[in-house]
Amino acid sequence: MLSPHEFATLMLVKDCVEQIADRDELDTLLERQLLDMEQLAGGAVLPRVTQDGDALLRTLARIH
Repeated sequence: MLSPHEFATLMLVKDCVEQIADRDELDTLLERQLLDMEQLAGGAVLPRVTQDGDALLRTLARIH
């Protein structure tokens, strides 16, 4: 089960990745394969929602 902070972080990565700082929740989301890290051309690394993470967010949107 994800914590409210982990759900919120997953939603932020999906919608506002530029607002994500180093968060402890990222590690949990990476371990659960809901996020992965994308290497950009300029050398920056940004989190991206995986297919599983996207499916989870879509399911939550239907429930809510």
